[in-house]
Amino acid sequence: MRILVLATLCVFVVGTTSAQNKVATKAKPAATQATGYNIPITLTPLKDCWVYLGCHFGQYKNLADSAYLDKNSQGVFKGKTRLPGGIYFVVSPRKVLLFELLMDNEQRFSIKADTLKPEVVTITGSQENQLFQEYTRYLGEKAPQLNALQRQLSAATTERDSTLIKTELAQGNKELQSYREDLLKKHPKSMLASFFHTMKRPEIPAIPKLANGSADSAYPYRFVKEHWWDGVSFDDERLVRTPFFEPKLEEYYKYYVPQDADSIIPEVNYMLLVSRNSKEMFKYLLGKFTDKYINPEYMGQEKVFLYLFDKYYTKGDTAWLSQKQRQYIFDRAYSLMANQLGEPAADLAMLDTSGKSVTLYGVKAPFTFVSFWDPNCGHCKETIPRVDSIYRARWKGLGVKLIGVNVDEAANEAWKKFIAENKLTEWQHIYQPKQLRDEESKKGLPNFRQLYDVFKTPTLYLLDDQKRIIGKMLTIEQFDDVLQAKLKARKSTP
Repeated sequence: MRILVLATLCVFVVGTTSAQNKVATKAKPAATQATGYNIPITLTPLKDCWVYLGCHFGQYKNLADSAYLDKNSQGVFKGKTRLPGGIYFVVSPRKVLLFELLMDNEQRFSIKADTLKPEVVTITGSQENQLFQEYTRYLGEKAPQLNALQRQLSAATTERDSTLIKTELAQGNKELQSYREDLLKKHPKSMLASFFHTMKRPEIPAIPKLANGSADSAYPYRFVKEHWWDGVSFDDERLVRTPFFEPKLEEYYKYYVPQDADSIIPEVNYMLLVSRNSKEMFKYLLGKFTDKYINPEYMGQEKVFLYLFDKYYTKGDTAWLSQKQRQYIFDRAYSLMANQLGEPAADLAMLDTSGKSVTLYGVKAPFTFVSFWDPNCGHCKETIPRVDSIYRARWKGLGVKLIGVNVDEAANEAWKKFIAENKLTEWQHIYQPKQLRDEESKKGLPNFRQLYDVFKTPTLYLLDDQKRIIGKMLTIEQFDDVLQAKLKARKSTP
């Protein structure tokens, strides 16, 4: 049993001087509100040096401001525009995180701390930070006890000892949860309450039985998925500037949302729609989902990115993007549109090693495997012979045909040499000469790199007998699995 307080500690316990607490120096712009902020700080024994104010932003840590400490260890963080709400932290001259604080509506408060006792921080003039400091002190007392019990449980050698320790752990966690629940009741609209809701994990009740009397094994999954976001407001932009919102988001999409694009799309669309009233949250979520699915982990998930492109990017909802960012997103979208799973592959009209014209659709086969590769690419030199090996061992007997496309005409000699040295004799080897590329360009036609999203090598595709795309972005072994599954499906079809 892993106690939940361990996850909470990484948020609220004071940072150490380890390398993982080093803070990046890339700054985020502050929110454009009129009241400004003024936060005097006394940080002994530091003097005559700069200290920094940073904030969490998803998985990153960004600097927001700096203050110069005089000979009395005193300085001021101040600005004409208010800082966006969230969890902030004070950073030493060596860019080491010292302690955390909350930034909400009240941005005129003072801080007193000592770098030799970073666990003792006094913040005056902010009710949110008063609640935060009380909780931090409580957690500072409770967490070591629970962690010690956890270590004892791991080392326990008898059932009796394990039972006693588990009982103590359960009681300790119950007390911690009671503290949080009490704070939620007394201060339901506080920032800390909002954060508690976000960090909270659903507690699964007793598993109900099905009509046949057996336990409903799928109930825990359904319950957790349904209640994962209880109490979380997607229009609360303060959550963006915490270290726990993004991991919660990642865990949800990894374990509780099926990995096919058609299941993911309604989820991301809902979150984006309900976050529209919060500009920062909307920008964060759209950027997060775009990054996640523009170059996805699993085949077919790029359909999610194309949905986002059509629904948001083409509608002018992304005015904050730079021209370079916009160009990249539009280029990626146009490349991916042409090679979606289940869609016919674009034809290839090229020349083989002897100069003879060859087209993709002129190659008749129940399955066609197309490899875009570069003879000077190290990964290609490893992958292409492996494709040839599995072809000779398994695919040839299934009627698969291999097409290898050299993406670099300038490397034709190296290409032909590699083909000969590795005895790739049963492939259809082709390339596109400059003349054909120029003709396409004059006609305004997309080239094969765009049509097949060839921005790295090797790029591999598996096509069916109608030249529809049935596999891409896979390992050779995964391509083989797709091939075997398709064959099995054909045999089972009447």
